[in-house]
Amino acid sequence: MKKTLLLLSLVAALCIMPFFIDHGGEFGGADGQAAAQIMEIAPNYTPWFESLYQPASGEIESLLFTLQGSLGTAVIFYILGYYCRNRKVS
Repeated sequence: MKKTLLLLSLVAALCIMPFFIDHGGEFGGADGQAAAQIMEIAPNYTPWFESLYQPASGEIESLLFTLQGSLGTAVIFYILGYYCRNRKVS
């Protein structure tokens, strides 16, 4: 019982601590860093194509990214469930 409570409190501390530790960093994606590196290496680079749709804000972009990941996860687990259900137990 003591071990369980200790482990649960450690997990809770690990989840809460990042909210109170500030390293002065920014939250940014790899896309922005990649664009900066490309401009540093090859300043005359032009992209091969443009985006078909540019979201109005970062929140909408995050929403679409999350939906894409959720749909992909749903498809993968549906297929796994389908095959596990149809597998005969011997």
